[in-house]
Amino acid sequence: MSSNEQTSGASHNARALISNAAAGASAGAIAATFVCPLDVIKTRLQVHGLPPSHQGSVIIMSLKNIVRNEGVRGMYRGLSPTILALLPNWAVYFTVYEQLKGLLRSQDGSNELTTIRNIIAAAGAGAATAISTNPLWVVKTRLQTQGMRPNVVPYKSVLSALTRITREEGLRGLYSGIMPSLAGVSHVAIQFPAYESIKSYMAKKDNTTVDKLSPGSVAIASSISKVLASVMTYPHEVIRSRLQEQGQAKNMGVHYEGVIDCTKKVFHKEGIPGFYRGCATNLLRTTPSAVITFTSYEMIHRFLLRVIPENKGYPQSCPKPKALNKPQEEGSNIIKNDSSDMGPSPSQSNKTGSSIPLGNK
Repeated sequence: MSSNEQTSGASHNARALISNAAAGASAGAIAATFVCPLDVIKTRLQVHGLPPSHQGSVIIMSLKNIVRNEGVRGMYRGLSPTILALLPNWAVYFTVYEQLKGLLRSQDGSNELTTIRNIIAAAGAGAATAISTNPLWVVKTRLQTQGMRPNVVPYKSVLSALTRITREEGLRGLYSGIMPSLAGVSHVAIQFPAYESIKSYMAKKDNTTVDKLSPGSVAIASSISKVLASVMTYPHEVIRSRLQEQGQAKNMGVHYEGVIDCTKKVFHKEGIPGFYRGCATNLLRTTPSAVITFTSYEMIHRFLLRVIPENKGYPQSCPKPKALNKPQEEGSNIIKNDSSDMGPSPSQSNKTGSSIPLGNK
C-alpha cells in the first residue's frame, strides 16, 4: 500500500471518528437539557415509589411538589452530571458502534449487516459506554434524589459528589449499579438493531437510501425502537437506580446487598408493578429524548461530513481542477495519483448510508 493510500485511510477514519463523536455528544446534550425535569421525576419514582397520598396525574403533582419545595432549580437536579455523562456517553457509544459495524462489515464483505451482527455491535458499544460513564450516572442519581432525603449531608456539586463518594465508599461506590447497567446492554442490543431495521424498511418503501431519509422518518424509526426497548428492559433501571442511590443513605430504610437481594426485596414488597415504577414517566421522557438524540445525530453527522475536508492531511495532493482535466482513459492513474479522488463520490456514499464509517468500505 502506498503512503498516499495509507494517509487517505487514516484521514477517512479520523474524519468519521470526529463526525461520530461530535454528533453524538451534541445530540445527547440537546436531548438531556430538554427532558431533564421528567428525568428527575422518573428517578425519584424509581427510588422512592409513588407518593403516599397522590391524586390526579403523578407527573403534574411531582412537578408541583418539586417547584414548591426546591424551586425551579429542583427540576434540573443532576443536569450537570447528566450532560457530563452524556457527552462521553454518546460520543463513546456512537464511535464504538460505528467502528464495530465497520469491523464486522470488513469481515462479512457486505454493506448490509445481519441482525445478529448489529446486536453484537450495539452490545459491545453499550458495554464500553456503561463502564466508562458509570461514576457520573451514580452522581446524577444521588443529586436528583437527595432533595427527598432530609437527614443526609447533600452534595454541593458534581466534583464534591465524586470526591466524597471516592473517599467514603471507594471504587465500589463509584461503580454501584454497574451490574444492572451492564445488563442494560440488552436495551441498546434491542433498540439499535430495531432502529436500523426500521430505517432500512422506510428507505426501501420510499425508494431512497437511509442517509437520505427525512428528519420525520428518522424520528418515527427512533421513537418506535425506543419504546420497544424501554418496555422490554425497564426493570433493570429500577434495580440500578436503587443500588446507586442507597450509598448516600446507608442508615435509612431498606438496604440492598446486591442485584439479587434488591430484586427479591422489590418483588416481595411491591410485586411486579415495583419493577415498572416510573415507566410511564420514563416513556414520556425517553421517547422524545430518543427522537431528539437520533434526529439531531443524523442531521449533525451529515452536516459534519459535508464541512470536514475529506482530503485533510494531503499536503502533496494535486489540485482538483487539474485532476478534472485529465483524460478519462487514465482512470487508474487518476486513482493512484490524485488523492482528491480517494473518497467515494456523492452517489457512492449515498448508497452506503450515513451510518457507515467512511474508512471502512
